Amino acid sequence: MIYIDPPLWPAHNTCFSHLVSDTSLEELHEFAAAARIPRRAFDQDHYDVPEHRYDELVRAGARAVDGRTLVRALIAGGLRIPARERAASLVHPLRRRWDSLVPGAEEVGAELLNRWGEPHRRYHDRRHLLQVLEALHTLGATDRPVLLAAWFHDAVYDGVPGRDEESSAVLAETLLPEAGISAGEVEEAARLVRLTAGHDPEPDDRHGALLCDADLSVLGQTAEAYDRYAADIRREYGHVEEDAFRAGRRTVLQALLGNGTVFRTGRAEALWGEAARSNLARELAVLAPAAAGLSVPESSTEGGSASRG
Repeated sequence: MIYIDPPLWPAHNTCFSHLVSDTSLEELHEFAAAARIPRRAFDQDHYDVPEHRYDELVRAGARAVDGRTLVRALIAGGLRIPARERAASLVHPLRRRWDSLVPGAEEVGAELLNRWGEPHRRYHDRRHLLQVLEALHTLGATDRPVLLAAWFHDAVYDGVPGRDEESSAVLAETLLPEAGISAGEVEEAARLVRLTAGHDPEPDDRHGALLCDADLSVLGQTAEAYDRYAADIRREYGHVEEDAFRAGRRTVLQALLGNGTVFRTGRAEALWGEAARSNLARELAVLAPAAAGLSVPESSTEGGSASRG
């Protein structure tokens, strides 16, 4: 069932309601699409809808409830995003990880956490940073340059592929010496950051394969987690017109599937490969009708390439 709470949340000179499902994100997205609610209004487990649409959505079938009832329905359906997975709640656990990796470099860690918490980020935020670090742990990566590269790989994020990675690498080359990191480790960390622009490490590049696989690990999560990721990517590129975004996104997904194997390490492929191919194919099927016959402008390619981590 679809639920909506009263429009009590102020923003952008109006108030907003939350629209949720207690059944599945698929049901929620279908209802939203039928009501012509833009996908970029989706925020992890709900849609934000302005108050002028409240009565219309109730007439369309959304059940009007108070805020507490809506949250209980979301929890009962297993769709509530826990606090651990919300970016704002991750400062302290991430700070502990940084302090363990680079003791005595608290100021550098604070700058990085501030960057990862910038308000324009919807996917490339602290949640993504933690996921990459946890994926590296799962893959058995322990060499410090790889872990440092994870911290810096999206530290600069303006939604401009290539330039973002280069700026992030330069930031690593600037801040890591101040943190007492050796020249060799700085050089390797910066090289790895630049590598994430294309996720195409050489066959003998173990460090590169580990970082790229960790960066793309979101592709191999559950279908619902993948759908949240895809929605967050769309919100990051809310400035890109819908048809253009779909065309660029489709191009990138086709490239990922066209490689045969999404991941470079055997362990990552075993853990996430099958689910990643299923998720990518499923999203492509959704995008195909709207994207058919469209050219791919440069701006849409940028929007799509953000999906690669």
